[in-house]
Amino acid sequence: MKPEFLIVCILFPIFAAVLMPVFGIRRRTATRIYVGTVTLLTSLLTWTLILKCSEDALTLVRFTDRLAFTLKFDKAGRFFAGIIATLWPLTVLYGFEYLSEDERQHRFFIFFTMAYGVTLGVAMAGNIFTLYCFYELLTLSTAPLVMHTKTKDAIRAVRLYFTFSLGGAAFAFVSMIYLVASGGNVAPGNITSLFYLMGFFGFGVKAAVFPLHIWLPRASVAPTPVTALLHAVAVVKSGVFAIIRLTYFGYGTEVVSGTWAQYAALFFAIFTILYGSVNAVRERHWKRRLAYSTVSNLSYILFGVLLMTSEGLTGGLLHMAFHAEIKILAFFAAGAVLHVTGREYIAEMDGLGKKMPVTFTCFLVAALGLTGIPPFAGFVSKWHLLSAAAAYGKAGHPGTALAYIGAAVILISALLTAIYCFSVIRRAFFPDKDADPASLEGIHDADWKMLVPMSIIAVGIVLTGLFGGQILNAVQDITSNISLWM
Repeated sequence: MKPEFLIVCILFPIFAAVLMPVFGIRRRTATRIYVGTVTLLTSLLTWTLILKCSEDALTLVRFTDRLAFTLKFDKAGRFFAGIIATLWPLTVLYGFEYLSEDERQHRFFIFFTMAYGVTLGVAMAGNIFTLYCFYELLTLSTAPLVMHTKTKDAIRAVRLYFTFSLGGAAFAFVSMIYLVASGGNVAPGNITSLFYLMGFFGFGVKAAVFPLHIWLPRASVAPTPVTALLHAVAVVKSGVFAIIRLTYFGYGTEVVSGTWAQYAALFFAIFTILYGSVNAVRERHWKRRLAYSTVSNLSYILFGVLLMTSEGLTGGLLHMAFHAEIKILAFFAAGAVLHVTGREYIAEMDGLGKKMPVTFTCFLVAALGLTGIPPFAGFVSKWHLLSAAAAYGKAGHPGTALAYIGAAVILISALLTAIYCFSVIRRAFFPDKDADPASLEGIHDADWKMLVPMSIIAVGIVLTGLFGGQILNAVQDITSNISLWM
């Protein structure tokens, strides 16, 4: 297929979303049919392009000889787009039930559908400028979703989201200008290291790197379909993906590797892993606990990426995919409990496991995967991250100490993950003796529109752990064939 189909894939959900008010689509049934059809067609087209589209570049607008708006669907972009196209329809189906009583659901799905096209634009960007444009559009299309409920907490959350995102965008913009002005031929040195680090922290806002992570736990006030996509696929993974592009396809590892910029970025990633896990253990609100878990796990990915070796990038990309399915399932479970019972805090989970067995069984699968218990998916990615750290040390790189510290922190974080995940499971299936049985009357699992996506993803976590060879081969194919954009 020709690369012209890329722009169709991106613009179709965006224009479909814009046309919803024009067509007067407001009723619940009409909204479901329209949004469901658009989402499925977009995913079908995306997967067709993943399998059949050429890797030729498509330049839509050329501003100067070095600055152009270009689309290109390389192997890294296909990998990210595959994650997006697989999980988005399941989230939409889940959202139909979650927002079934929401009078503003049509407005919600306008921005939700628009964000689908914009996120695909991040995956299909052919240079750093195009990536930056879609990256900024992602902030604009997801901000209304964060503030959907219009409560005081939601408004404060979206202000924080905007503040951090726009501040990060300024840093990323400066880094992008330096890269574009150099024509991709950046020379090693302190100036280059400084601009790379600016790009790292600029894109690191959405990747929730400490201390720029503050907006993410606050954004958990958004409806669960939003937080699931924010924490699993769209926003935070776009931040990680942008850092991968900046490091491997923009500046190039041969320029950044071994510099103080690499070591500084590695330090912040390692610290964020530990910081996020510790705060997840301390947090008593279920969705905010999962948010801090996301903060930690995003830096698992960055740790592998910032080793700047093929083994490290392999581990990072694997964790990028596996964390997406694990974390979206965890948020779906928390959202199902909130939807059915209105309960948000860990202390309120006593005895719910017997009343909502499918929901908490699915969360158990997510917990096993997130902790890294074999044979679940999370074990595979963590194994490759630890193997990459060991290989980095054996190669005698100057930053060996950081690699070993990072590996130790990942092991500590795995223990903390078990604590903050299985404490929920313990309360759900083995409640405290003073728990009131009367408080559980009338509680049951959510509607099938929630249970089906959760069950599909739970099975996927098991299967990708058991039969992840094809995914590993695809990732290794990406890491062995990297070339600079410019």
